[in-house]
Amino acid sequence: MFVKLTVFASLALLAVATPMPGGEPASSCSTAPIQCCDSVQPAGSADASKELGLLGIVVQDVSVPIGLTCTPITVVGTGSSGCSASPVCCEDNSYNGLVAIGCVPVDLSL
Repeated sequence: MFVKLTVFASLALLAVATPMPGGEPASSCSTAPIQCCDSVQPAGSADASKELGLLGIVVQDVSVPIGLTCTPITVVGTGSSGCSASPVCCEDNSYNGLVAIGCVPVDLSL
């Protein structure tokens, strides 16, 4: 009896904690400008680790999303055509577009 309750509660918690696809609205990005990155990967992935290592950047949490090869998007509300890759809002964009740290997907259509 308790096994069923535990499984049900765990699944309900997972459903609530799972992020919605599409990301947050672009207007909620407080670290403007929004970035268009060729890819977004965890810091521990092979590609992200290589780029971070070449730049001498140490990221404590290997699960932090890292944007690779990013360019700023200056016009919000242009729809998804403004970025054909991954539109993201990142905490740290100070590496000249090579990497951006702490990226969250954003929805450009909102």
